Amino acid sequence: MTLLQIMPEDAPETVQLRTEDLDVIREKLLRIGVRFERWHATHRLPAGADDSTIMRAYRSHIAHTRTEGGYGFVDIVHMGPTPAHPDRPRKTRAARKKFLAEHFHDDDVVRFFVTGTGCFYLHVAGRVHAVVCTAGDLLSVPSRTVHWFDMGERPDFTAIRFFQKEDGWVCRFLPDSISARFPTLDDLLVTT
Repeated sequence: MTLLQIMPEDAPETVQLRTEDLDVIREKLLRIGVRFERWHATHRLPAGADDSTIMRAYRSHIAHTRTEGGYGFVDIVHMGPTPAHPDRPRKTRAARKKFLAEHFHDDDVVRFFVTGTGCFYLHVAGRVHAVVCTAGDLLSVPSRTVHWFDMGERPDFTAIRFFQKEDGWVCRFLPDSISARFPTLDDLLVTT
């Protein structure tokens, strides 16, 4: 379930808006310069589809987004359990912890969720917009937008990432992050 919850930056317990209405989500995010779309694959993806199968299924969407935003680099990230990698849970926990702190990038943050769930928290204009993205959601956040990302206690998602520069994913962390005061992805999903 895709969800938007808006809270004041100084009062995370105050919910100014909570909605699953995709049109409302699109409109509210557009007001802060963030694009939200829904994509559909050209054909049904099998469970555990490999990267080339995923890229083919979304070929036209990927091509359009690359051209429109000047994204020269596209990759796929998989987070979650896998029996082939026994060290994966430790690395996944470390990745989650890293991105829970407020940061920004010099590149746009453009993510399309092929499977699973993740939450982007956008700290803009005195508010935090928590955007729970699920399979089929594309979120495009302008460069230098302060945010953090929560993949949840048990991360399990596959996402296509777009970058203008090869090192576009590099984070610049803020010294006084407010992220710990806000509900986690798991908290947001429990209160539905």
